Amino acid sequence: MQGTDLGPQLPLALRYPPDQRFESFIGPPQGALAALGALATTPGADWVYLAGPSRTGKTHLALALCAATEQQHRRAAYLPMAAAAGRLRDALDALEGNDVVALDGIEVIAGTREDEVALFDFHNRARASGLNVLYTARGIPDDIGLELPDLRSRLQQCLRVMLDPLDEAGRRDVLRERAQRRGLVLEDAALEWLLTRTDRDLGTLVALLDRLDRASLAAQRRVTVPFLRSVL
Repeated sequence: MQGTDLGPQLPLALRYPPDQRFESFIGPPQGALAALGALATTPGADWVYLAGPSRTGKTHLALALCAATEQQHRRAAYLPMAAAAGRLRDALDALEGNDVVALDGIEVIAGTREDEVALFDFHNRARASGLNVLYTARGIPDDIGLELPDLRSRLQQCLRVMLDPLDEAGRRDVLRERAQRRGLVLEDAALEWLLTRTDRDLGTLVALLDRLDRASLAAQRRVTVPFLRSVL
């Protein structure tokens, strides 16, 4: 996060891990990266509402947006809404002065009137000031439990991008790409073993890949099926 009292300001590399960039996102919907890229580079670009189930890459794209914005020497802030629930007005007030703000997981404030009103007020101020905003949520505005009709109406005016869970080929591509970035040698047989014998949730698979990377380095071994059996 940047510019809030919810945590210390961190170096770019720590705020926005290198795995979480536009170019490393597998299977984006048509036009999604162009719309997000416009937010990063162009004042007054169409705001984006990014919706999709858990583990579909919403946080990846939110952090990638912030990284891309700062690469343009513009100011960006990322706010996980779960960290600000119950005191959202103060957190949002602290974000003013940025060029781009990514608000990740707005469904967590649904049903809390004070937070909903704070988000509505922020939305209006941000529009007036020319701030670019990305919202992410697990569903469209009408489906996440928001009780303030005016807030739902404002959110519905954003450009909507829907993310779907990756199919098996997509999960395979993500694991292969992440392994290559780490310099991890992941044999095809080992990749298939992972996909058929472990939880196929993408977040779990990526966390498992991190574990295998550490184990492989410690043992100085390639990631083969026998190695997977011994580690898992």
